[in-house]
This record gives sequence, structure tokens and C-alpha cells, in this order.
Amino acid sequence: METTQEKYRCIKEITENDNNLLNITWLCEIAGVSRSGYYSWFNNKNSNMKREKQDQEDFDLILEAYMYRGYNKGARSIYMRLLHKGIVMNLKKIRRLMKKYGLKCPIRTANPYRRMAKALKTDSIAKNEVNRNFRQEPRKVILTDITYLFYGTGKKAYLSCMKDGYTKQILAYVVSGSLEIDFVLETVKQLISRHGKEISMVKTEVYLHSDQGCHYTSIQFRQLLKDKNLRQSMSRKGNCWDNAPQESFFGHMKDEIDIRNCNTLEELKAIIDDYMDYYNNERYQWELAKLSPNEYYEYCVNGIYPLSKYGTEA
Repeated sequence: METTQEKYRCIKEITENDNNLLNITWLCEIAGVSRSGYYSWFNNKNSNMKREKQDQEDFDLILEAYMYRGYNKGARSIYMRLLHKGIVMNLKKIRRLMKKYGLKCPIRTANPYRRMAKALKTDSIAKNEVNRNFRQEPRKVILTDITYLFYGTGKKAYLSCMKDGYTKQILAYVVSGSLEIDFVLETVKQLISRHGKEISMVKTEVYLHSDQGCHYTSIQFRQLLKDKNLRQSMSRKGNCWDNAPQESFFGHMKDEIDIRNCNTLEELKAIIDDYMDYYNNERYQWELAKLSPNEYYEYCVNGIYPLSKYGTEA
């Protein structure tokens, strides 16, 4: 015996095949169902179909934002990417559709070996002047660190980075095939070459904050900072939280890039160059008023919020 739902579907198919020439009331009487019940079912079915179609269209936008430039993103990053394209989509909706269609962003796990390595460093030669107060003003606190990059088949390189603690911009970086002191010194020189004028505009002392690694305690490094009028600040031994923003950047970067298929150092550098460009210009951050680091710096300097045209506030 047919169910009521099956009878409704049968009536719908008959009317569609006959171009709605047959009388709905007559068909409902034959099938033994109410006319009002059929229309209620018909309207709900159409509404569900429209909702499903809209969900699919919205998810296509979400997926495009998620895949942009090849870097996976979480719900907030997708929200900000859409916002910069002039599309305002509710954050709850993004999360609902990501769950509905099985779209997930990898979650970074902590690296316990890094904390252990820092505990073995020698005593510092500079105080912790920053004391975790990273966000004072643009170019006031510059964070630096070195990380390993494992690529190809058992190959290893090193990345030296300098990051503005306030705007989170990557101000300078150098990829090297060795741990010689020169590539860290080159990072400082690059910083001054690119941002020396901005740094000189800071009215008080500018701090360059690092861990207690041998590169940062070397005579060459300390002398270079002195020559460039930069005040040195160092984390306490074995305390990764004293340089947390820089370590966080490395962690997220390694989650978002894929360097397993790199065969040469030049190929690796090309991927790092692309990521740094993406990070500074198009990796929007919730705590930076939904802007990219470069956009946020311009906003701090000029006071013009670029997303105000979409009705959002900083």
C-alpha cells in the first residue's frame, strides 16, 4: 500500500507530464489525500530544493576561498577572504556548510622538541626587554627566529625571519642551505634596507627580540644591531612563550605550505617567496581588524579602513 508521501509524488509526476492540465483536486480525491496536504508537501519540497541549491552555491564560494593560492583556510580566514571580494557571509553559515560538505582545515600540533632545545641554550647576554609586550606600536618590537625546513628526500634548509610584533608583517627573511652566521646577519641588513626609514620614525628605542640561540649571542650579530641602532632583547631560557608570535607564524606556515616535492634549494625558495607574499598581502587575520598584515600597517599609518565600503568596522 502506498504511503501518503508516495501519493503526493505520484500526483506531482502526473501533473508535470500533462503540463498541469489535470485537476489537482480530482487527483487528490482519487488518491484519497487532502488537497491542502498536497500543497503543503509541494511547497515544502520546493523550499528544501531551493535551500539545497543556495547551500551548494554558497559552498562553491567557500571552497574557492578555501583553495585560494593553494593554502587551506579555516572558517574565519574564509570569511575574511570573501569579505575582501565584497561577499558578506555569516561566519556561522560558513562553519555549517563546511561541516555539511566535509571541508576541514588541518589543526596544527605543538612541537615539544623546540621547547626542549631552547632549554639547552646558554645564558642570555641581553635582558628580556619586551617581556611579552609585543604589540606596542608598528616597528617598535621586531621578533626574529630560525626554523628548519625539511624538503625533498631528506634535505634540510633554514629560514631566518623578522616579524613586526604589532602589525604581524614579515619584514625580512632569508632561506639558507647552512646554519652559518651570515644568513642571520643578512636578515638584519635586509630589514634595514627595506624598512630602515619606518624604523627610524619610531621615537623611542626599537627592540629586536630573539631567543638565546648562538646566532643571536654572537659578537657579529650584537655589533650589527649596535651599528643599526637596534636594542637587543632576548627570551628567557627554555620559555617559548617569550617569542610566541614568531613561533606561531612558523607553525602556521608549515601547515599551509607543501615542500615535500622540492628537489632544489631554488624550488624551496620559490615556495617560501610565494607564501611570504600571500601572508603579507592576502592572509587576513581576525585580530588585525580582518585585514592582511600589510593592509593593517597602512590602516595604522593612514587611518583609512579598507573594508568600510562593505559596511564593516575595524
